[in-house]
Amino acid sequence: MKILLLIAFIAVFFEAGLISSYTIVTSQPPDVANLLGMQVNELSSLLNFGSSSSIISNPTTVTIDNAADVANALQTSSGLDGINLQSVSAQVSGSTKSTIIPVNLTAIGYKYTISGSNSSSITITPSETYSLTATATATKQDGKYVIDVTSIQITSSRKLYGTTNST
Repeated sequence: MKILLLIAFIAVFFEAGLISSYTIVTSQPPDVANLLGMQVNELSSLLNFGSSSSIISNPTTVTIDNAADVANALQTSSGLDGINLQSVSAQVSGSTKSTIIPVNLTAIGYKYTISGSNSSSITITPSETYSLTATATATKQDGKYVIDVTSIQITSSRKLYGTTNST
């Protein structure tokens, strides 16, 4: 009985601390129901961690039906000069039984570097290479995935190779 009382006291103390810290950080009155709902969701996701969770499932590379359209959309939204079409790939993790499937896209892009000035010397420099990661939604048609190009959101762009200006 004492142990249950101690656990209840700790839980009440924790909740009071959470509510007061929320008030201090946001300078607004807390929405207690929303805070408790968030905690319940986090605990339930933690308890369901091992049961077919998409966190631990390995992503599966899938075939893209409209890879050229995806490359053009990635090029437009990233501001790069081009996307290597052979490097565009999509990975799916989790269930693919729903009609709209979230996918992760990866691609290699390049950007031409303009060098030189008003001098008479010609400087040849290689283009910069970037690795792009994006998310999008897709639908499955005839075993291939059709990416909705309007849903593409670039999540990261990393410069793999490029020139640096050192003086």
